[in-house]
Amino acid sequence: MLTDLSPLIAATAQWLTRAYPSGGGALASVLCEVQARQAVTVAAWLRYPTPMDAALVGMAGPGGSARLDWMTGAEPADDPDDEDAHAWRTWVDEVVASWAAALLSDPDLAAAAVAAIATGSHTTGTPVEFRRLLAPDDADRRAAALLRHPDLLAPVAALHQAQLLNRLGPDQALIA
Repeated sequence: MLTDLSPLIAATAQWLTRAYPSGGGALASVLCEVQARQAVTVAAWLRYPTPMDAALVGMAGPGGSARLDWMTGAEPADDPDDEDAHAWRTWVDEVVASWAAALLSDPDLAAAAVAAIATGSHTTGTPVEFRRLLAPDDADRRAAALLRHPDLLAPVAALHQAQLLNRLGPDQALIA
């Protein structure tokens, strides 16, 4: 039974960085990817807080990126005849992408989400830091200008933001 969310996290972060790419060179692309991966990791750990939840999504599958692609116009640029080029898209989780978009565009919400996972089963025994998500420096902000732009992320973030706020608790409604 797969209890590791790595395929889901990798695919969803890849979708975000393809939909909202960095405008810089190689370093900017890496900084953008790290921020996306941190946001997606927090969102995935919130969405699937237990090993059983992770195992269930591993068996059932997360749903894929079709709706997100349609919404954002981020149509796959891969070769349509190459089925393997699209395989990673089946591991994209729409809810996790939506929650990650909300976290990337709202620092207060990101801080609340990181605090919420601090006591979860994913962080047990392992110190985890999400500095690039919580306290991006100027280089991080420049690298992920599109990825952190609230207006650009709004359609994706709004898809499942109510569920995120519900997961974080009633006090979070004041943040949004």
